[in-house]
Amino acid sequence: MTVKESCRNCGGTSFVQATDYVNLRPINKKMAIGSEKIYTVCLDCGEVVSIKVKHPEKLK
Repeated sequence: MTVKESCRNCGGTSFVQATDYVNLRPINKKMAIGSEKIYTVCLDCGEVVSIKVKHPEKLK
């Protein structure tokens, strides 16, 4: 049995993962490379349903 996720805003079930290519960096490490953010976006209404850091270990 597969559980389908649905958008909290519109109930849609079509999603896409996207990035803005601006890395997330620790505030106290200005020269850190950081890590890319991955957004999960509802294709029906555009709601961002999650934001995930691709490599969280790079924020240490």
